[in-house]
Amino acid sequence: MEGGNSAGSGGSDSSTSGSGGAQQRELERMAEVLVTGEQLRLRLHEEKVIKDRRHHLKTYPNCFVAKELIDWLIEHKEASDRETAIKLMQKLADRGIIHHVCDEHKEFKDVKLFYRFRKDDGTFPLDNEVKAFVRGQRLYEKLMSPENTLLQPREEEGVKYERTFMASEFLDWLVQEGEATTRKEAEQLCHRLMEHSIIQHVSNKHPFVDSNLLYQFRMNFRRRRRLMELLNEKSPSSQETHDSPFCLRKQSHDNRKSTSFMSVSPSKEVKIVSAMRRSSMSSCGGSGYFSGSPPASGSPPVLCNPKSVLKRPVTSEELLTPGAPYARKTFTIVGDAVGWGFVVRGSKPCHIQAVDPSGPAAAAGMKVCQFVVSVNGLNVLHVDYRTVSNLILTGPRTIVMEVMEELEC
Repeated sequence: MEGGNSAGSGGSDSSTSGSGGAQQRELERMAEVLVTGEQLRLRLHEEKVIKDRRHHLKTYPNCFVAKELIDWLIEHKEASDRETAIKLMQKLADRGIIHHVCDEHKEFKDVKLFYRFRKDDGTFPLDNEVKAFVRGQRLYEKLMSPENTLLQPREEEGVKYERTFMASEFLDWLVQEGEATTRKEAEQLCHRLMEHSIIQHVSNKHPFVDSNLLYQFRMNFRRRRRLMELLNEKSPSSQETHDSPFCLRKQSHDNRKSTSFMSVSPSKEVKIVSAMRRSSMSSCGGSGYFSGSPPASGSPPVLCNPKSVLKRPVTSEELLTPGAPYARKTFTIVGDAVGWGFVVRGSKPCHIQAVDPSGPAAAAGMKVCQFVVSVNGLNVLHVDYRTVSNLILTGPRTIVMEVMEELEC
């Protein structure tokens, strides 16, 4: 069908191509803004710029003061001046990523007004484009896990491409992973990912077909974004440089340098301040929140109290006392695009302060108030959360954590 249309259209095809190219660039731009906004949100939580605030006897959870944020952006060299900072945040507001807590101001203003990321109050709009993006990001992270070998450098028509997957093998993998129940459903998913510019044929010559043709993800979800990129109207893919999966480079080069981002990314391209999952829970103290992608529809908003969630102090000795009302549990957690999805706090022992309901930790069974016993086989009952965070930050993307949970009375 595609062949007949392309053969007989002439000038009309050119117009359609131009329109399609504009739509593709817009989808790429949207994806870049989503990733950039999410990375900023996690960082602000980690540094407690986002927190519960009171005004006129009312508490506004997980919000930030516009004027204070602008100060922070300039201090951290994310913006050169206040005018630029306002423009950057307005970009996020225009995309529906942040909003005034009462929706009384559409413009981002350099005043003492409360704003909030929509992901933190559950109002982020999950339209078809965003759903496709979230799905694509999740698949990308699963494919990038150390255990997965589907993404490989391969050649097609004499040209070598990085991080490619073969269409037929990818369909097999989607069914095996439970991402699709049938091969036909898996192929339909791939068509949607192509329509939303998440994946493409390596030379952009073919639609997705069940074959030995090679395909790639169009963007590197793990690349650390600079906020100033929001003001650059060039195609995001042109900014990927050596970080892009399209760029041929030595296998050993993976650009895994640490950055100033206080959040932990599985690839360590995005660093997390205290160590676990960079996500909306970081405001709960200098702990690492290991979380990342927009929540699935219906996920409860993440509410974080900087105060300890423990009802009373608990010592390591109490946990280890024979017959104590605590049960041991072990979780294997595979970090996603921005981390693992939890916050750790406290000392001797540390405890789980918060868990992202849409993150990997929650999926593994982690809950608040559990006490951390070991990380990747190392006993951490007698250290503080900074040490635990560092263990996670400097360790592998897949972490094994043993915890103790109080038994129900």
